[in-house]
Amino acid sequence: MVMNLKYIDPTYMIRAIPSNAADNVYCTLLAQSAVHGAMAGYTGYTSGLVHGRQTYIPFYRITEKQNSVVITDRMWARLLSSTNQPSFLGPKNISEQKKETHGTPSPDGEICNGVVHIPPVTKEITK
Repeated sequence: MVMNLKYIDPTYMIRAIPSNAADNVYCTLLAQSAVHGAMAGYTGYTSGLVHGRQTYIPFYRITEKQNSVVITDRMWARLLSSTNQPSFLGPKNISEQKKETHGTPSPDGEICNGVVHIPPVTKEITK
């Protein structure tokens, strides 16, 4: 039996800041989860955290819609701060962006402000 397992080690990705202990723990968790899923016979998935729980997420769930980044959001500001990147937005750009962004419509038509409920995947992964 031939098994082809592809694993990308996130510790080797290009970073603007040095890694810390939390990064090491998270990379270890991702690696162990990927190996456990592969040894259990799951295919066509990626491993990740959803609402703080380790899950196997099918590829089609990841690619079914495109994420958008709100550049006036607090999470974007945290990213810029933690990576020591400058913000090239002026006050005029920020006020225009806030006027345009009133929330993102969810698949059922309701407006949500960046929080999307993703149900846990249990039976959808093929062996």
